[in-house]
Amino acid sequence: MRFMKCLVLILFIFSCNSGPKTPDVSDIKVELTTKRFENDFFSLGKYTDIQQVESLIKKYPIFASDFFSTILNIDITSNSDSVLRYINGYKQAYQALEDTASLVFKDFSPYEKEIKKSLQYLKYYFPNYHQPNSIITYVGPIDGYGDIISDDAIIIGLHHHLGSNASFYKFGWVQETYPSYLTYNFDPPHIAINCMKNIIVDMYPSQFDEANLLTQMIESGKRLYLLQMLLPEKEEYRLIGYEEKQMKQCYEHEAQIWDLFIQNNYLQSIDKNIIKNFIGESPKTIELGEASPGNIGSFVGWQIVKKYMAKKPETTLQDLMKLTDEEIIDIAKYKP
Repeated sequence: MRFMKCLVLILFIFSCNSGPKTPDVSDIKVELTTKRFENDFFSLGKYTDIQQVESLIKKYPIFASDFFSTILNIDITSNSDSVLRYINGYKQAYQALEDTASLVFKDFSPYEKEIKKSLQYLKYYFPNYHQPNSIITYVGPIDGYGDIISDDAIIIGLHHHLGSNASFYKFGWVQETYPSYLTYNFDPPHIAINCMKNIIVDMYPSQFDEANLLTQMIESGKRLYLLQMLLPEKEEYRLIGYEEKQMKQCYEHEAQIWDLFIQNNYLQSIDKNIIKNFIGESPKTIELGEASPGNIGSFVGWQIVKKYMAKKPETTLQDLMKLTDEEIIDIAKYKP
């Protein structure tokens, strides 16, 4: 029995660490600056006036307008008195959150460095992609937007990265939007992950919502593989949003997971309820029990794509993203 446990552990370690060679991107130039919008916003003064708001918009010409109109849902062109009352009320209500973010991210340079390295990999693999050249951090409503991307900026909602145990995430009204299985990943290590996820979505928007389960598994697996290539030093369990022990158990029971799809003829299903059980964020996979993670279809799709790339290492990431699920399955011959 002890031998079998050791064998499983060895196989798990090998499966996590084996993969394509990481390219040297140290000479690839990437311009990236970080602007701390939340510092400027919460420093406007106890009673913000319209001139201060206009100055902030001038300093952040695109993001500030979006922050007020989309994130705070106010029209700054309307009655200035009501707008200013709302802004001042918001600042007062969220000052504690801003104070916490200032402590957690007093030094943002490690996260900028990690994002910059990912952008170097991005430029290596996708030299023609128009990369953002700045990072803008902000603090918004806890139950609202988090990390987003614009044409030229990576926008990071620090309020979604304070650590999974942050008391703010325990509020009932926050849990209604972001339950615990989501706030588990509201930590600093997911900053670069979310940034790269948003870039991948920008490059390859999902167009397979009406496809069968297998196609959606493969498409999700492609994006996880691409994410792994852009963040080669990141742990796999973080990339898919699992706990470390959940990732280990998925590898230990990979054959049983695959059998679940085969024995129940799920792969060709277009039933949205079935697909929802296996693709996307969820607290668990009902068919696998309480301790299982959600998004198990994406895990399997990822393993299939890795099998394909191991057999066809000459395939570029651009070519991989163009392949159909049939082409990938045919070569991968996945059978854990």
